[in-house]
Amino acid sequence: MGGFILKRSLLAVPLLIIISFLTFALNNLSPLDPAEVVLRAQGVPQVTEALLMETKAALGMDRPFLIRYFDWLTSCFRLEFGNSYITGTAVWALLGPAFMNTLKLTMVSVIAILAFSVGLGVLCALQEGRLLDRSIRGISFFLTSMPSAWLAAMMIWYFSVKLDWLPTSGMDSWASYILPVIVLTVSYAGIYFRLVRSSMLSQLHEDYTLYARACGLQESKITLMMLKNSMQVATSVFCMAVPIILGSTVVVESIFAWPGLGTLTVNSILGRDFPVIQAYVLLLAVSFVLFNTLSDLINAALDPKLRKEF
Repeated sequence: MGGFILKRSLLAVPLLIIISFLTFALNNLSPLDPAEVVLRAQGVPQVTEALLMETKAALGMDRPFLIRYFDWLTSCFRLEFGNSYITGTAVWALLGPAFMNTLKLTMVSVIAILAFSVGLGVLCALQEGRLLDRSIRGISFFLTSMPSAWLAAMMIWYFSVKLDWLPTSGMDSWASYILPVIVLTVSYAGIYFRLVRSSMLSQLHEDYTLYARACGLQESKITLMMLKNSMQVATSVFCMAVPIILGSTVVVESIFAWPGLGTLTVNSILGRDFPVIQAYVLLLAVSFVLFNTLSDLINAALDPKLRKEF
């Protein structure tokens, strides 16, 4: 297992380098001069050629592209992504708290999604074709097809405005988590629950299941065996759920005024604050690579044959 972890980790290194290069090039692909963007963001009324050259020299933008890339890359290892064009604040000072807020919302949502997906998936597989199975799948399809923005608005209207049970926005207490987590869970649990159900059904007709029943093994133990084997397929999808939700909370955060990455990124895009956008893209890309690597390691731990095939 140690050799597999080393090989799989080394495979992620060139991918991360390519991602970092493309992320840094993002700033240079813009049709706008980065120095002009800085001056506009700082509210300079008239941008002259001399002022542009002075700004480029001050920010090191007049140096060759590759030298600037390597300097930026090495500083990223120290979590130094430069300063915001708009506020002048260090990017990590803005990104760090926002990332932690989004991560809290994501982790609570992922736990809820896992609980509902696995629970309902197993229940529907064991009740295949019956009324309960058809009802849960129908409700799941209906809920998943609803736009998250509309669902969030309806929940705010009912639970916050009409009943006055929950706060409409912010993250002041544990109650602030309830509505955003419900919206994210409804949006994603329907997708993952069908995957668990499908994987469980494929295990239901395997020879080992029939043999275990023929031997008189308890149904609960057979269900656990099927769940363990079906999780090999679902593990990759569940691991990737974390970065996917991490990067797709923009709508939910905007509606619930959640002070996370989504809100920060929307404001940065509107203000063309490229250092913040670069850091956000890099952070998400790295999280995708890391969780993809983690899913491979978990699958290899569950199925030793995968280590030999690698």
